[in-house]
Amino acid sequence: MTRSKLISGLKPVLFTLPAMVPFVLFWLAPLLYVLYLSFTEWDFMSPEKTFVGLQNYIDLLSNPAFYQALRVTVLFCAGSVLPIILLGLGLALLMNHKTTPRSGALASRFTQVLRGGPTFNLKGSALYQVLLFSPWVTPTVAVSIVWSWIYEPDVGLANTVLGFFGLEPIGWLQDPKWALIGVLLVTIWKSVGWAMIFYLVALRNVPSDLLEAGELDGASPVQKFLRITLPLISPTTLFLFVVQLISALQAYDQINVLTQGGPSGSTRTLLYLYYQSAFESFQIGEASTVAVVLVFLCMLLSVFSFSISKRTTHYQ
Repeated sequence: MTRSKLISGLKPVLFTLPAMVPFVLFWLAPLLYVLYLSFTEWDFMSPEKTFVGLQNYIDLLSNPAFYQALRVTVLFCAGSVLPIILLGLGLALLMNHKTTPRSGALASRFTQVLRGGPTFNLKGSALYQVLLFSPWVTPTVAVSIVWSWIYEPDVGLANTVLGFFGLEPIGWLQDPKWALIGVLLVTIWKSVGWAMIFYLVALRNVPSDLLEAGELDGASPVQKFLRITLPLISPTTLFLFVVQLISALQAYDQINVLTQGGPSGSTRTLLYLYYQSAFESFQIGEASTVAVVLVFLCMLLSVFSFSISKRTTHYQ
């Protein structure tokens, strides 16, 4: 091999080296170390690690707490990701306008909105966008503390509002039936403005000539939205779905501040089960096993999402 061929062969390696070094040091190496720990028994303080093979995985799969945490994780993902995407899209449609409508009727407004392109200007929409986006840039711990005051059973704002309408107070964070819903409301409220911003950019990039062509062909506003706008913003939807799904799988701060995984494990996700195993019980091998399962679920769901996206694009 000549020197010039050797140099040309090393060029891709040299160009990717700056990105590969932090990837290996801060992601791949810790992941492999956690994978190794999942085959050991270690209390986090002893200098020796006992190799136990697959025993941690066998114990995890026979532990009822794991299946309860898995169920809560699935419910948390479904209950947060879908509302965030749908509400973010709805708010983006309301904010994506150019000219003021002559009629203030709500039905007329949504008919205009479903056209998929910028149609009218909501007065003060920039201020609304800032207000809706502000929870995303606020630390989750601070947001959760404020919501814990709102959920306070005796003097909290949530039960005060319910009492104003003659409804019985709810144990938002004390009742196992309502605790997960309370955490979900905080999660949705924090993230919906972030999804709205992405959809606003996507909607403003929809070519207006395609919408005009659809109108000339006699398509209704709903048909234009479903057949033109929605397919064109599908990459944004996929991005938000994957990112929010991974974020939901990694949710910790709001759960720790609001419920600490309770009551009765009703808000204990897989990540919180990992935290309890590692830093409360000091079972590092068991915690590493949960972490490996969680990483595997993230990878599996991401691959599934991209596969669905490719099939959808192919059919379109």
